[in-house]
Amino acid sequence: MHLIDAIRDAFFLLFSGDGELWQIIWVSLKTTLIALLLAAPLAVVAGYLIATHTFCGRRIAIWLAQASLSLPTVLVGLLLYLALSRQGPMGELQWLFSQSAIIAGQVLISLPVLVAFSLAAVQAADPRIAETTLTLGASRWRTMGTVLYEVRFGVMAAIISGFGRVISEVGCAIMVGGNIAGETRTMTTAIALQTSKGEFAQGIALGIVLVTIALLVNAGLVLLQGDPRTERGAA
Repeated sequence: MHLIDAIRDAFFLLFSGDGELWQIIWVSLKTTLIALLLAAPLAVVAGYLIATHTFCGRRIAIWLAQASLSLPTVLVGLLLYLALSRQGPMGELQWLFSQSAIIAGQVLISLPVLVAFSLAAVQAADPRIAETTLTLGASRWRTMGTVLYEVRFGVMAAIISGFGRVISEVGCAIMVGGNIAGETRTMTTAIALQTSKGEFAQGIALGIVLVTIALLVNAGLVLLQGDPRTERGAA
């Protein structure tokens, strides 16, 4: 198939409402959003605590959070596969080759990104914010909320980075999801499958969707941040 023909067929699939294509997109978005909803609160709080507290092993915790960013996702998939297999410690859950397994893998993959970026955002905050809040009698939870609000754009950037890391992941999703049509086939696993079969139209269509989602999500962050020059002028 010529490239031009593949691109034409890809746009036809997108705008014709192809059921299989949109089912794949739905599975990807569903699993990704659920994984982020589960991982983000825990990771942001962990990043805040590591950044604002001194404890034994703090440097090791920071090192592990940053080193985990380069952890191959296929290794996460392998370890999770072994844990969820019948002989594994989590085999009784019967999650293997299900959306639950994909979500579990995505949570594990997104946690290091969310923790590392949240940690960096809190470390960059003015320490006087927390000191002033505590001096005024606020609780530690209220102080944490205040600091996280001040670095909200950094936290949002962390979540967007986690979203991008998870929705574009393929190795773990194939290993624990099985790439089952209509159930665990995500956009990235479908692209890999269709490319291996030499059928590029669906892969190109899904690639267009992935790029569009990335552009829209990052555009939303830019709009929320506003223009820093305008904010300084108003101040």
